[in-house]
Amino acid sequence: MPPGDPGRHTRPSRCGGCTLNLGPTELIIVLAIVMLLFGAAKLPKLAKSLGESAKEFKNATAAIDSVNDTHDSKS
Repeated sequence: MPPGDPGRHTRPSRCGGCTLNLGPTELIIVLAIVMLLFGAAKLPKLAKSLGESAKEFKNATAAIDSVNDTHDSKS
């Protein structure tokens, strides 16, 4: 389509397929806000629980994949 075609999107969509592109400045700001909200003393506990949650999610995903693979091999 030519660039002036009204059916063509002129700017990128804000949803669907977007990635989270955070630079160093944005990460520092986010970390500062998190530290203000939770306090420095609670950050290690928060990080530990976040890590445990990620591990559980990974294990559940692997279990679902193995069930799907077993089901697919029977078909």
